[in-house]
Amino acid sequence: MRCVPFSFRFLFSLIIISAFAGCNDGPEKILPLKVTITESVYSSVTIQPDSLYQVYAAVGGILDKNFVDEGDSVSKGTPVAQIINNAPKLNTENAKLNLELARENYSGSNAIIRALLDEINAAELRYKNDSVNFCRQQNLWEQNIGSKVEYENRKLAYELSGNNLALLKGNFERTKSELNTKLKQAENNYQTSLITTEDFTVHSKINGKLYALYKNQGEIINTMEPIAAIGSADDFIIEMLVDEVDIVKLKIGQTALITLDAYGSKVYSATINKIYPRKDERSQTFKIEAKFKDPPEILYPGLAGEGNIIVSQKENALTIPKAYLIGENQVKTEEGIVEIITGIQDMERIEVRSGLDADTYVFKPEQ
Repeated sequence: MRCVPFSFRFLFSLIIISAFAGCNDGPEKILPLKVTITESVYSSVTIQPDSLYQVYAAVGGILDKNFVDEGDSVSKGTPVAQIINNAPKLNTENAKLNLELARENYSGSNAIIRALLDEINAAELRYKNDSVNFCRQQNLWEQNIGSKVEYENRKLAYELSGNNLALLKGNFERTKSELNTKLKQAENNYQTSLITTEDFTVHSKINGKLYALYKNQGEIINTMEPIAAIGSADDFIIEMLVDEVDIVKLKIGQTALITLDAYGSKVYSATINKIYPRKDERSQTFKIEAKFKDPPEILYPGLAGEGNIIVSQKENALTIPKAYLIGENQVKTEEGIVEIITGIQDMERIEVRSGLDADTYVFKPEQ
């Protein structure tokens, strides 16, 4: 094998490198394209039954029995669970006794009313007697018979007995009014206790399906924790979580394209029908709801997926790839850096409203 001198090998390498270097035409450049561009907002998706609600007990106690199982259909008024608690029953008995006592007091058969009526009757007799004595003494005094002291004493006794009678009558009316108020309060307490007693059995509020039971027989029930979850059996809603920077772009009636993990890459169309105004401070997201236009045949609560809500769409829009932007509104052309006015955008391209035309080359900025 013939050896090439080192100087020739070095020169040969330089020629090869120069040849490759000559193939590089400089920075990548493109022409803007006119395409149909769609701007959308991304969201996570969870499927939930329509009208889903948590079932709470109105009283605390021990769960005696669940009348239905998870997955069972229920109608409005269907018993869901039975709770045992003796305290409300005792309260009902006490309320009934208090009501009977209040009713007896107000009817006048109680010693309080009888005593007041006896005092009034005695005061009326005393008043009539003092009235007769005063009139007799007044007639004698007008005939200059008897002393002035005796006349004054009769007059004073008459006035005192009249005042006493008026005082007793006023006390009677006041006592009767108080007893009437206590009677009404006792009636209200008794009715409230009856309602509480009826709440030992928890019923369904809607026609639907029982999706979850949170308590088993023998467990302690309180009014702060749910015991079951019930929702629609056939109608489902799409719960979507949207980032706070995108929520201002959304409105009722917009179309959402939904994919569910359970159905692979199949895309379903839905319509936004509710936007919740309160932000979740932990996730910094807003919740919105949508309805399927043509739902899958089988749905289950908790199915997850992704959604894209179409905010705007434009046909024949002049666009460039986002990677060719410098900052927010500048591009590099053969004439140098120019500013452009942008419009809607998708994941890859952005609309150019002004500042470029379809014949102007745009250079990709160096990384």
